[in-house]
Amino acid sequence: MSTEEKSAAPRSLAEALRVRDDVSLAALLRSRPDLITPVPTDLTQLATRAGTRASVVRALERLDRFALQTAEALAVAPDPASYAELLGLMAGDEEDPAVAAALPRAAALLREQALVWGADDRLRLVRTARELLAPSPQHPSPTGLGPTVREATAGMSPGRIQEILAAVGLPSTHDSVSAVSALGGLFADRRRMAALLAGLPAESREVLDRLVWGPPYGQVTHDPAAHLRALLDRGLLLPTAPGTVVLPREVALHLRAGRAHRAPEPVPPPVEAAATHRPQVVDATAAGQALAALATVDELLKEWDEGGPSVLRAGGLSVRDLKRTAVALDVPEPVAAFWVELAYGAGLIASDGEADERYAATPAYDEWRELPPAERWARLAGTWLTATRTPGVVGGRDAKDRTLSALGPNLDRSAAPEVRHRVLALLAGLPEGASPVTESVLARLRWERPLRGPQQQRETGTGEARDDDLRSRIARWTLSEAELLGVTGRGALAAPGRALIGAPEPPRPATTDDAGEPEGPGDKLPVHHHRTPPVTAPPSPAERAAATATAARLLAPLFPEPLDHVLLQADLTAVAPGPLEQELADVLGVLADVESKGGATVYRFTPGSVRRALDAGRSAADLHAFLARHSRTPVPQPLTYLIDDVARRHGRLRVGAASAYVRCDDDATLDEILADKRAAGLGLRRLAPTVLAAQADPAALLEGLRAIGFAPAAESAAGDVLIARADSHRTPPRAAPEPVPDGPPAPDDTLLAAAIRAVRAGDLASTAPRKPGPAGEDGGEDGAPGGTLPRTGAAETLATMQAAVLTGEALWIGYVNAEGAASQRVIAPIRVEGGFVTAYDHTADEVRTYPLHRVTGVAELADDAG
Repeated sequence: MSTEEKSAAPRSLAEALRVRDDVSLAALLRSRPDLITPVPTDLTQLATRAGTRASVVRALERLDRFALQTAEALAVAPDPASYAELLGLMAGDEEDPAVAAALPRAAALLREQALVWGADDRLRLVRTARELLAPSPQHPSPTGLGPTVREATAGMSPGRIQEILAAVGLPSTHDSVSAVSALGGLFADRRRMAALLAGLPAESREVLDRLVWGPPYGQVTHDPAAHLRALLDRGLLLPTAPGTVVLPREVALHLRAGRAHRAPEPVPPPVEAAATHRPQVVDATAAGQALAALATVDELLKEWDEGGPSVLRAGGLSVRDLKRTAVALDVPEPVAAFWVELAYGAGLIASDGEADERYAATPAYDEWRELPPAERWARLAGTWLTATRTPGVVGGRDAKDRTLSALGPNLDRSAAPEVRHRVLALLAGLPEGASPVTESVLARLRWERPLRGPQQQRETGTGEARDDDLRSRIARWTLSEAELLGVTGRGALAAPGRALIGAPEPPRPATTDDAGEPEGPGDKLPVHHHRTPPVTAPPSPAERAAATATAARLLAPLFPEPLDHVLLQADLTAVAPGPLEQELADVLGVLADVESKGGATVYRFTPGSVRRALDAGRSAADLHAFLARHSRTPVPQPLTYLIDDVARRHGRLRVGAASAYVRCDDDATLDEILADKRAAGLGLRRLAPTVLAAQADPAALLEGLRAIGFAPAAESAAGDVLIARADSHRTPPRAAPEPVPDGPPAPDDTLLAAAIRAVRAGDLASTAPRKPGPAGEDGGEDGAPGGTLPRTGAAETLATMQAAVLTGEALWIGYVNAEGAASQRVIAPIRVEGGFVTAYDHTADEVRTYPLHRVTGVAELADDAG
């Protein structure tokens, strides 16, 4: 490297950032949004923030496996290291071609994210990243390497070091530094090192083989065996503490043929296709699941229409209420938790906020039910895709060992939206109609985001990782939830699901398998390779709305037309051979109970269900007319008798609030009630021939009389029959829960452009060279050392400004705005009058006017200031 090139090489991360163009800075800030929260004042502050521990940890956690392996290799390489040294550590002495081909991308990614800086001959890992990744006894390196010879011999006596030199055949030296350098040079020399190892007994080689891939530490007794003594005498094992020895890094690298990692993974594992189906079959299956999802959510909300389960004191549903909900929906409890959380996330249910707090439907539920079915589904699917609340963790334990309950706190997992989107994107990359092998999806996700820190993956002897991390569990839940919701069909991504994530629609093949059946398990389909996803800004609300609208448009033709009829049968059942029109489904849902669901829904008419319809304000004539109008079969006589019989008895008894009372025009009916032993608990007594008083409240009295076999109706204080409508209880307007972001949100292009302009402006002000002041320093009295505001008196500031107007020179000023925020600026004064200076502000690239009393000081720029 020439002298000019050496002088031009960056000496710090700040200088490396300073020579970047705006596109490169935008890529850095987009991938690490915490760096502009808030916007730094200049590039020096940006570099400082990029080197903080929290920011570096966050950046490392977002590297793919090979990029992280590259950073780990740099942490055990010399500082600085050349690209050739890095290539040797990653590809080994034999230079693996796959690793050599992938390394430039990984190095470029580390440099782009400001984790590595410097030219190819002087690559430097930022200090914090080196501290996190470098090996130490307390924090072993993921590479399995130990300390260098220099680090391991730091506390060793000079005499002992000279003994090791003599044992390996090196001449003695006059100082320990040169002795350690000579020993390290021997261990790094492949030819001499091979000769040294060849003279060891087989038992000694076996010890080295056990330590070579880590952990590099071992235990020895105070009187080690001969094969261990041979290693200690030659420095191939070095003592680090009493009874503990370590394999030096140089020795391990020789035994590994130069490789820092046992199994570099330069290429992401492919996502394998398990089976394939015709796209039409996939879309039809997904549409059926979507209809079932709408029916399930609707059934859940109807269950809670008049007030659902109570809210626990700590928030959420009790275990008992979740079980009841699961029984009502005829699904397992984890699936019930999913539907409950989905409705909550969509803003369809919430707490009513009353003294006796309960969950209930919100006003948004009524609006949602008025939407077309495809739009209702799109709203649910869009909510699921972006929600951070994760129903899969329900039933687990939080950090304080408390049970996590559905609708309760602490269910947010900020990684959930990203994992869901990525899983669906991987499915979109498969051939159309192909369902994935689940393990291949999990392996791909682990490669793209290997775990670090407390959850760092535990490697087995074959390099496989245990599937106990949160991202893998979220991925499994995503695959099952997508099938429940109808985003996928038969495990393959359907067309509406593809539109939901904004993936382009693939071209349909000219020929397909007419049978539409999946291939046998032995017929392996071609695997599909993917590139590492680029770092892009998350979709805006407008883009998400457009994606959900497209998904709804694609789903609508797949839904069957709603039916306006049912088939009444003599066994007091009605069969709906498909989805019903909303009005028909609502009335039938009140008049009958759902007995079974599936391709056709079976409703059963009972005295209780007919009474429910009468309570809702329907008359017997209304019910007869409704059934005759919507039945494709004649109304069976048993159903007609059932309606007439319940209607004849309905309302003969009236229950009101006196604590409560019962009145009836037929005193014989009241005599019958008083004579019934089952009514003893109601505390009834006769006040008049047609009136009974009760100690129970009206609601309990109604239920008690109905349990006996009567059909009383509630009445108001005016004596009118109270109509109990299904939608009588609603919460006040509630906003849907907001997702909890995973750190600062990714900036959009407008914010990025503004942030880069502000950072460059501040950098220009802080780095512009100033003329030395009277004291001969950089600024002296007139200026200030770089990074501080200039300080001058009011008279001197005014005089310098007026002189600059005449000469046209640029000045460096300190300025404090109305909010008290101080900044540095480079200006070219145009006019000074009335206590204001009008100048061209180089940092803002526009003409501005500043009050002179807010200028802290002024300094002239050096003649060569650019």
